[in-house]
Amino acid sequence: MYRALRPLLFCLDPERAHALTVRLLRIAGTVPPLRAALRALFAAPPTRPVQAFGLTFANPVGLAAGYDKDALAWRGLACLGFGHIEIGTVTPRPQPGNPRPRLFRLAAERSLINRLGFPSRGAEFVRRRLSRTSRGPRPILGVNLGKQRDTPLELAHRDYEELISRFAPLADYLVVNVSSPNTPELRRLHEPARLGPLLQRLVARRDAESPGRRPPLLVKLSPDLDPPQLAGALEAILEAGIDGVIATNTATDRPGIASPQTAETGGLSGAALAARSTDVVRRIRDRAGDRLPIVGCGGVMGASDARDKLAAGACLVQLYTGLVYEGPGLVRTILRQL
Repeated sequence: MYRALRPLLFCLDPERAHALTVRLLRIAGTVPPLRAALRALFAAPPTRPVQAFGLTFANPVGLAAGYDKDALAWRGLACLGFGHIEIGTVTPRPQPGNPRPRLFRLAAERSLINRLGFPSRGAEFVRRRLSRTSRGPRPILGVNLGKQRDTPLELAHRDYEELISRFAPLADYLVVNVSSPNTPELRRLHEPARLGPLLQRLVARRDAESPGRRPPLLVKLSPDLDPPQLAGALEAILEAGIDGVIATNTATDRPGIASPQTAETGGLSGAALAARSTDVVRRIRDRAGDRLPIVGCGGVMGASDARDKLAAGACLVQLYTGLVYEGPGLVRTILRQL
């Protein structure tokens, strides 16, 4: 069915098409008969649960941050079979993100370029959405945390600390996003001299906010780090006592891509990123071993991509662009073939 609908969706501007699907999923997730119909259509097959950073995931396939930025549609998305859903990226205050157009399809490569720049309704809006979440059966919910665009790097810790205070009581896990290429200078937070002190402060804030319940704290890394940069970042992450990493965010390099949109600035996701993000997973595993659980993210378009990341050392995988090209049955298809 999705293959018949996709050409119609692709007639729309990519961001408008995304907003439409989020709106439909939001409606379906709040109307019990529609929610039941979605589950019946896309129910995931039974799989062995996955233990990672102290949490139990119903299956290894999750939704990456960026799809449901403001916690609008997670109930509908949960009906598609995801074992976890990551909300965000959330910023402390509302911000519009970068000017449009800012999302581009590279159809021949089954990829996207985005320069969204953390558009967010802000932490208070998302907190209210999640505070209504029941603790009944649901996938694991994570929240991806981002710095405000106009916050200087030397004060970035204040934004992340504020977000941890708001979401530690609500989220199952938290993610420190220092790797989006679309917020000026954000990736400088990868530098060990900045990353180490930042993460130590954030671990301390997490522990202070949730002394009896410590949501795991993860860091999302860039695929554009060279080996010395990745090694330095991993050393800082391990020393700070971070619970895991997500590898990777979107890429700024895009060699060998022929689509005209390749000249657009922003981060590359989708099939064109698959091999590079899997290589980062492998390098992290080689360096950190079992000390650092890895969530593999980037170019998961089907079961073979998920298998590659799991074989490289990931314990979980996430997808986003795969939904755009393969449709809502993708999670079920992957889980059936794993």
